[in-house]
This record gives sequence, C-alpha cells and structure tokens, in this order.
Amino acid sequence: MGILRTDKISGLETPTAVTGSVSFDGSGDTLSIVANNDTILGSTYTIECWIYLNDLASRNAILECGTAINSGGSFGLYHEILASPTRNIIRIRANGTGSDVDTGSVLVTDKWIHIAASVDNNSAKIFVNGILEGNGNTNGSVTSTINQIGGLTGFSDYDFDGYISNLRIIKGKALYTSNFTPPTHELEVIGDTVLLCCNNPDSAAAASYAGIGTSKTITVNGNAAASTFSPGLTRDFTFGTQFEGVSRFDTQGYFVPPSGTTEQRGRGRGIIFGGYTSPSSVNNIQYVTIQSTGNAQDFGDLTVAASISGAVSSSTRGISAGGFVTPSPVTYSQTIDFVTISTTGNAIKFGDLQGQRGYIAGFSNSTRGIFVSGYKQTPAPAATTGETDYITIASLGNTQDFGTATFGYYQDAGCSSSTRGLVAGVNNPGGGGHTTNIQYVTIATTGNTQTFGDLTQSRRGLSATSSSTRAVFCGGYTGPASHFNIIDYVTIATTGNAQDFGDAVFAGAYRGATSNSTRGMFINGYTPSLVNHIDYITISTTGNAQDFGDSLITAYSPSGCSDSHGGLS
Repeated sequence: MGILRTDKISGLETPTAVTGSVSFDGSGDTLSIVANNDTILGSTYTIECWIYLNDLASRNAILECGTAINSGGSFGLYHEILASPTRNIIRIRANGTGSDVDTGSVLVTDKWIHIAASVDNNSAKIFVNGILEGNGNTNGSVTSTINQIGGLTGFSDYDFDGYISNLRIIKGKALYTSNFTPPTHELEVIGDTVLLCCNNPDSAAAASYAGIGTSKTITVNGNAAASTFSPGLTRDFTFGTQFEGVSRFDTQGYFVPPSGTTEQRGRGRGIIFGGYTSPSSVNNIQYVTIQSTGNAQDFGDLTVAASISGAVSSSTRGISAGGFVTPSPVTYSQTIDFVTISTTGNAIKFGDLQGQRGYIAGFSNSTRGIFVSGYKQTPAPAATTGETDYITIASLGNTQDFGTATFGYYQDAGCSSSTRGLVAGVNNPGGGGHTTNIQYVTIATTGNTQTFGDLTQSRRGLSATSSSTRAVFCGGYTGPASHFNIIDYVTIATTGNAQDFGDAVFAGAYRGATSNSTRGMFINGYTPSLVNHIDYITISTTGNAQDFGDSLITAYSPSGCSDSHGGLS
C-alpha cells in the first residue's frame, strides 16, 4: 500500500520538476537574451530542442545570434520554405551568407520534433528526431552573442508559431556525431552549457547554465508564455522510482498504480509506398495512424515511381527498395529511398540494390533491413534465383549480400520479430508455380533461408503483418479467377504450418500491409478490379478483418512499413 504524502501531492518539489515549454503565437513573440561574451558560440557548439509547429505557411526561427542574419559573425537556426517543389526544411546559417547547411523536407505540424544542430570546427550536422538529415560546412565561426529565441531581427515572417521546449546550447562541444535516440528525460546542464531554457511550466524567462561567464537574463517579448504542454519528457530522478501510466510520479512523492504509456501500447504511424495504377506505377507516399480508423493522408513522393518494392523500417526511418516501374518495356528500379516517419515530405535517396528488381519481400528489426528475392531487370527481365541482401537502416549506402532464398523466385510478403524474418507466397514460374512455402532467416546473421512450414492455401501475391510474436498472412491468388480472402497466422519463434485466422473484407491479392505491435492493416488490392480499401485486424486474436478507411489512390501492390511493427516491439 502506498503512503500518501500531502506535502508531495503535486510531485513538484521545485517549480522546474516537470518539464514545460514556451508558447509563441507567430506575431512578435520572442525571448531576448542579454548579451554576454560566453554565449559567442565560435566554431564548435551544439544546439538542441523540441519544437511543435502550428503552421508551415510561414517560416519559423528557433535561435538567432547577432541582429543581422545575413551579416558576418551572425547565426540562425530556423525553418525555411524552399520552392520547386515546396519543401519545409531546417537550416543553419552561420557567419552570413555563402554556405547554408540544410536538411531535406522533414517538418510537419502538430507533432513534437527533436532538432539538434551539432557543429565541429564549422562542420555542421543537423539531426531530426535523432536521424542525420543534413550536413556540410558553414560559412565560418559565430562571433556574435546569442540575441533571441523565436525570431530573426528584421524578418517578421520568421516569427515562431508553436512551442519550443528544452532548448539547450553547449559551447565548445559537438555533442552528436552520428544517429542517436533523442533523450527521453528533460535536458540537464552538462559540460559547458551556456543556456538551458524553455523548460519551466511556470516561467518563460527561467534559465539555467553551467556557471561560466555572467548571468543569462531572458526578457519575454509579446505574448510568449510558459506552458505545461511538452514533448512528454520525464524526470531523471536521482532517488526514488518513476513509473509511467495515466500519471507520472516520483515514489518519493505519492503512489499511483502504473498502467503503461501510449508509447508502450497502441503507438504507430504506418507508411504506404507507391502502388500500380495502369499503365504504370505511381510515386505517392501515404500515411495512416494505425491505432485509429480513417482515410490515409498524403505524406510526399518517392524519387522513383514503384510498386511491389521491398519496404523496411526502424522506429524513425521508413525505406522502400526497388520495385516494378513500367510494363512496356518491363522496367524495375534499383533505387532505395527513405523518409523520416514522424514527418511528411518527399523521399531522399538512400542507396541502390545490387541490381534492378521488383516483387521483393522486405522485413527488418530496429537496425537491419533485408530484401528477399524478386524479379530482376537483366538478363531478361527474368526471375531471380533468390538473391537476398541487406542494409543497415541508420546508414546510407548500397545493399550487401545476405544469402539466397532456398525456395522461389518472387514473393511479396515479408514480416518479422526482432530476431527472425519470414517470407511467404512464393511463385516459381519456371518450376512449380504457386506454393504454400513459408521461409525464415535470423536477421542478425547472414545465410540462406530455411523452411518454416506451409500456408493454409497455395497462393501468391499475399501480404503480411506481424507483432513481436505472431505473423499474419492475408489474401493472394492463383489465377485471374481465383482470389482469396484467407487470413492465416503462425507463431514466429517456432516452425510449423499456418492456422486459420479469419477472413479479409474482400477477396484480393497484392495488398500493402503495415502494423504496430497490436494491430495489422491491409491496404489497397486487386480483385481483379483495383480497390482503395483499408481493413485491419487485432493480431493477437483471431476473427474477420474490419473496415479502417480508404487509401488516397485506387491501386494495387503498394508496400508498407511503420515505426512500431513486430520487429521493433
């Protein structure tokens, strides 16, 4: 039984015990900093914070050093809008014009985003949600003092509209050098922190620092105001235990039974890449919020229009590899594209497959993505002999050899747990046609696929989703008049034949699929008419699929991934 301590009922031993933010309304709201020489950043520094944008129609300035962004010695970290096509990026401009460092199109409204600018001897890297999204050399050192947060002097269209939380500036150290997991606790003063602010729910002017130099005095301008709205960062308690659930608390404070968090249960954004609508594939990217219902929304575009690509993902990055492009002449892609799942925007090239190919099965854990078999461009086009390759998701580059798929030449259904990847729905047009075969590999190793068991029905063109323990296979066909609404499942950690799960909403093949740790989704399809329907299942149960909503396009053969699939759970 817990002991209720009335002196701790709020859980706030000090005004800054629970992290907060500062709200800016996009019209003259700033925090200005009294000039002092220890905030002259020089050539090596780190700036990080969380931002929540209300609007992308105007630009949003996070930090300014000096009072003239285009002059020597100045600095700006801000959201910029680029045209042709329209892109919303993060930019560093240091020591005037001449060499900006930009990200790709990575920003989205109504979502907390972690931004980190890490500069080492004028070599800058910009990370968005821990992923390196931009790098290059700045125009030189920053010799002006920190001036303001939330605006750029003389440019009212850069007034910040949204929230900034936990803004920390460290002088003399580039804290981040490669991809990282953004902090889950509120930021603290470390090393030569020259400013930590926008973290007090009671005062927009509150600031802390490492003690070097003079006091950092913040003046609140316009309607900038302290807010309790925050990225959900927890306290890093030195003593006691913190549980997360409906409430967050310190056991030195008061007792509430824990019940799990949104991050632990029911999270997830699903990404849907491409698809085929006669006479060729399309380049659109869509997204869905997996635990809700409703229609898909536009995310951006692939660099190459493709369908039946291999899709893999970590919790932050979604990747589409290869795919079918056009039927006459038959063309397949070699390109690997990636997106940052929590944002919206166009894909960026990741690297290349070992050759042009489509009809690829893809699966992944948190670090490695694997692409199995498929049709390839040369010689012919013809079926592959089961070539299987892999990438390290956090690192850009071309695929490396993994092994060979023992059965089959093309298939398009892959899913995984954190240790094992499964593929099913093999079609071998040169010897055997459709099969019931399910194969598996151990993701962390290399080698050929091994036999897992059999589907309940011989078929190809099916889709697959998974939790961390169960793989589910949906639909498929054996010919123009033979489409199936079959859903069957296996337990990933074992081997053996699939069992009946239930029925899909319609009988069809070549559906995209995505999942979080509890819910699987099947998207679009071929009946043989093209459909735009999305339905879903609860993976741990059995039963028929239910209606979720509609895709933005009527197509078949999209590919899907998510930030919370079975390989990450």
